[in-house]
Amino acid sequence: MFFRQRMSADGTLSYLYGCGSRGLAVAVDPVAGDEDWFMGEAQRNGVRIAHVIDTHIHADHLSGGRALAARAGGSYALHEHDRDVVRFPVQTLRDGEILTTGNVVTRVLHTPGHTPDSICLLVADLRRGPDPWFALTGDTLFVGGVGRPDLGGPPAEMAARLYDALHERILTLPDDLEIFPGHAAGSVCGAGLSGKPSSTLGFERRFDPYLKLDRAAFIARLIEETPVRPTAMDQIVAANLGDAA
Repeated sequence: MFFRQRMSADGTLSYLYGCGSRGLAVAVDPVAGDEDWFMGEAQRNGVRIAHVIDTHIHADHLSGGRALAARAGGSYALHEHDRDVVRFPVQTLRDGEILTTGNVVTRVLHTPGHTPDSICLLVADLRRGPDPWFALTGDTLFVGGVGRPDLGGPPAEMAARLYDALHERILTLPDDLEIFPGHAAGSVCGAGLSGKPSSTLGFERRFDPYLKLDRAAFIARLIEETPVRPTAMDQIVAANLGDAA
């Protein structure tokens, strides 16, 4: 397996990984304008980008997903929640679905709360074994924080869904699982984000303050500490949905 992480100036994190021996790769959460970087990395590693995935409809940056998929000749994918929401054809992903790219397999976990369509991706290298090697946690779980709950519904309801997704889907995974989030410090998509761009689930279980709270306290604290929502978010979401300017 090869693995690349890219950080933008605002702390947004994107990923490219895959199977070099079979020449197939997956791109996750590419930012508009970064398509050349992804294509260059794919060429350097001798792979074709077979799948481009956004972990949700982004509200903080313009997605480069559709443009990258078109250039690479791969599919552009979102969670199935978005089938009737976006204004363009899209491959939809369901909870538990497996994407195979050579020896690398990616399992989709639906983890709503930041947004209704949020997903995490569990990635395994079959040459090492069937267990996940790492998780791409999107805007569900950050290093030192969690996603904001005010983008896809009433904040208290979404915070409750996020708590359930974290405790029922993510925190049941092994402590030694590496996690790679969608943002680091500098992003407005969560509160308390660390500048460190990766962690382990065990470390976050011990030190992420949100993961130590019961459900009621989690909801109350997350709503209280959610950053002010930038006005540009609505325009960014509209563009990522495919609405005309």
